[in-house]
Parts: sequence; structure tokens; C-alpha cells
Amino acid sequence: MGFAFKYGCSLLCFISLLPAISYSQDYTYSRAAYYGSPDCLGTPTGACGFGEYGRTVNDANVAGVSRLYKNGTGCGGCYQVRCKAPNLCSDEGVNVVVTDYGEGDKTDFILSPRAYSRMARPNMALELLAYGVVDIEFWRTPCRYHGYNLMFKVHEHSRFPDYLAITLLYQAGQNEILAVELWQEDCKEWRGMRRAYGAVWDMPNPPKGGISLRIQVSGSAGVTWVQAANAIPSDWKAGIAYDSTIQLS
Repeated sequence: MGFAFKYGCSLLCFISLLPAISYSQDYTYSRAAYYGSPDCLGTPTGACGFGEYGRTVNDANVAGVSRLYKNGTGCGGCYQVRCKAPNLCSDEGVNVVVTDYGEGDKTDFILSPRAYSRMARPNMALELLAYGVVDIEFWRTPCRYHGYNLMFKVHEHSRFPDYLAITLLYQAGQNEILAVELWQEDCKEWRGMRRAYGAVWDMPNPPKGGISLRIQVSGSAGVTWVQAANAIPSDWKAGIAYDSTIQLS
């Protein structure tokens, strides 16, 4: 199964001091702002390399993060974010997916306008947007993508058969991807891919034929390897996403 996505690469970046935070047993106190967007969705030019997927995934409830970006390891993580403005904020807050890097005024999150608005009580979104920056509390939550397995998207900058770059999409659970390796059949060994940036992994001169991958995942079960045999076909094409049949949880 394949989906084509459009890609761009730039950073959502707001210069600031590092956030001052305090911790409780269950959540973290911080601040959140939002970025300008004419359609209130995410941006296809995020630092995670998700492209169009990063604009609309999770109903466009997405965010750029600074400290939580962790050199790209934090890409694809999900968080519940709840604002603390008096009489304006709902009890539920909003669930967001990390798709970008962004710094603000002592913030941990730069939300899409849609996500920022959804922290508000009914009919209070305009008042909340007027704050610009708001106190929040947040905590990590599992990502859930009903009907989707983990997918490997072949990056548009890939050049068959000499250069392969992939992006991992629909990363469920509370997992972080630490490493990606390709099986080299003629050498009978796994070859490590390079994290180019964000969630994009690449390799010059990839193995010929169907490509099997394994990914190192850090999650609730600790650090484990998950294997996807023949995850990418021998005639792979740039811009296409291939179903791994893997369900992370």
C-alpha cells in the first residue's frame, strides 16, 4: 500500500531562553505559544521531515517543540497539553503530535493554531488566542492511529537505486526510534542508516532487491529491535510510503 506526500524542509524557529520548568508526579509545567498559519493547520516544512503528513496528521493538532525535540528522536511523540489561563481553558486540553522544532518565550510547545484553540472552553478560542503565550501543563501520551501500521515513506530526495532516504510515519505508542538498519544479503549483516535529520534516515548505495529493515525502539518495554522483512520493494519509488505491517504499541 502506498501514499504520496509532498515534502519541504525548513525550520519553525522562535529564538528564546530555555524554558524554566517544574515537575509534579504526573505532568510538567511550562508555556505554549502558536505559530501563524493561514489555514490553521500544521506546516509541511517542519524539521522532522514529515512533509504533508506533518501538516494534517492528528486532524492538524501538531506542535513544534524545543527541549523535547532531542535531535529528532522526539519526532512523532504525542503529548496531552492543557492550558492554565483562568476561566478560558478546558479540563481536557488537546492531544498533539510533534512534527517540528520551535522555540518561543520560555515555551516547550509552539502549537498549530487549531491545536492552541482546542485548549479553550467552548466559545472561548478567540480570547485564548489573544494571550499569544499561555501557561500549560503537559504529559506524554500514547499515539494511536486506527487503521494504520508503521509506514516507511521513501523521501522525495531519494534517487533510485543509488541513494535511499526514508521517513517513519504513524509511530504508535509511546515509542522513540533510536536506530534504523538495512539487511545486506550478500554480506549477511545489518547496515546502519544515518539519521539525516528529524525522522529522516538515509543511506548511499542501499542493497539491491527488496529491502528488509529493523528499527531500534525505546518504549515502555525498554529498548528492543523490531524487524520488517521486505518492507520496501526492489523497484521502490521516491515519494511513496510502504506499509511495514508492524503495529507499535
